[in-house]
Parts: sequence; structure tokens; C-alpha cells
Amino acid sequence: MSQQPPVRSTASSRPRLDASMSLLTNVMDHSLDDGYAEAAARRGETGRSRLPRTVRAKLGLALGLVLVAVVITVGAAEARISAPTLAKERGELIDRIETGNSNADKLARNVDKLRGEVGEKQRQALEKDGGAKADLVALLAGANEVTGPGVKLVVDDAKDATGSGGGPRESADFSDTGRVRDHDMQRVVNGLWESGAEAVSINGQRLTALSAIRAAGDAILVDNKPLAPPYTVLAVGDGQRLSTAFQNSADGQYLHVLQQNYDIRTSISAQDSLRLPAAPSLIVRTAEPIAGGPGKGDADTGKGTS
Repeated sequence: MSQQPPVRSTASSRPRLDASMSLLTNVMDHSLDDGYAEAAARRGETGRSRLPRTVRAKLGLALGLVLVAVVITVGAAEARISAPTLAKERGELIDRIETGNSNADKLARNVDKLRGEVGEKQRQALEKDGGAKADLVALLAGANEVTGPGVKLVVDDAKDATGSGGGPRESADFSDTGRVRDHDMQRVVNGLWESGAEAVSINGQRLTALSAIRAAGDAILVDNKPLAPPYTVLAVGDGQRLSTAFQNSADGQYLHVLQQNYDIRTSISAQDSLRLPAAPSLIVRTAEPIAGGPGKGDADTGKGTS
């Protein structure tokens, strides 16, 4: 019995060309995740509006808007009501300030008038008791305005206001040695007096025998009045002779050392005419001997300084 040869199928399907790229094909066919697709579908159903869909939520939103509108309206109404009151109070405050300034000006003029009267009585007393020396006493006491030749000395802080301690500034009050200090100005003024100055002022402040130059913090006080640098010192006297005598004195050399070591700026020049005002306040003090003579002071003190 003859065997038939096996029948070979010729209808076998050919493989797809992209069979080896199934992963890439799947990614291309399903570019969106299923979750994103569901979210997009829901958004399509509800629309893009984010407003609440329930009646209760809509009522709550409407109530909130109404409350905001009420608050804004009430605030605007209160501001409108209080505006006239604020304007009135502002006007009253301005009137009080102007009235206070006017009263202060009147008091200042009255003080100047009384000061002039007191100065005149003091001059009369000096003329009566001082005789020919009345003008000299008034000059030394700072009771009169002074004009005449003299010197102009300007003392200012260093530009960078830096330096180190030691030298002529062993007892430093300020930490910055590039700044002018109260004892520096004390030495300058004393040096001018010693060199022959007849009257001295600092920044328009007349100095007398009772004047004090002190420090308060970083400020220099002259008779409790703060001054700011540069410090302009005017001294009435024989200009050129006074300038030479001061620069050759110990205090002038002290000022020169400050200039060389601490960069403190100074300048001095002779002036043909200077004008120094009278001292703002003048205190006349007289000393009287104790009654009873020596040895009886403990039993009878009498009068002292008045």
C-alpha cells in the first residue's frame, strides 16, 4: 500500500512587520492613561465650570457674597460719616499748633525784652560800683556785644574719624580718636585766653568766666547747649599777635599734635573785624567777707556767695 506524501499547508499567515515593536505600538495606541481618560470624560459631562452644583452650596456662596458686600458698605458708610469729624479734629489741632507757636513767639519776645532790661540794670550797677573799670568788667563778664579784630579758629573731626588711643589722649571719653572732644575744646579756649584773647565764642555761643564745656554722649555741650562740628572759635584781640602766641603755646602745640596724629582738621587766620554776641544768660556773683573776722566762721557764718 503506497503512502501518500504529507500535505504541506501553504496558507500559513505571514507575521506582522511591527510584531517586534509591540510595546511601542501599545504606547502609541494608548497615549492617555485610563485615569486621565475618565477624568476628561467627567469634565466633559460637568463642563469646565467650578461653581458648586448643589443648591445648598450655591446658597452658601450667595450668603458669603452678601456678607462681604455688607461689610464693605458699612465700612464705606462709617468712613464717610467719620470724615467730617476727622477733618474737624485736624483743623482744631492745626489751630492749637498755630496758637502755641504764636504764644511761644510772644514769650520769646518778652524774654528778650526782660533780658535787655536786666542787662541794662546790670550795666548800670557795674558803672556805679566799677567806675572806670565798668566796661572791662562787662567785657570779661560777657554782658556786652563785642566787635573788633581777632582770630578765627576752625576745628573739625577727621574725615574718616578713625585712629588709636594713647599719646595726648590717654583719658579718652570717646572710642573714636578721630573726633574732637570736650577736653580738646577746653584746651583750645584756655590757650586763647592765655594768649591774650579779650572775648571768645564757639559756634556763636559766647563764653564767660562761668562757662562750662562738657560732653554728653558724643556731643559737646557749651553751657548745656549741644554744638555740632565743625567748631568755629572766634577770639577778639590783636589778630596776628594772638594767632602767633596761640600757635606757639602749649595748647597750640597740643592742637598741632592732634592734627598730625589723628588727622583732625584745623585752620587759623587773623581777622580784621569780628562780632561776638553777648552771653545768653549772665549771672552776677559777688563775694562778701564773713562777719566777725578770722577764727569766728564756725560761730557766725554771715553771708557767703550770692
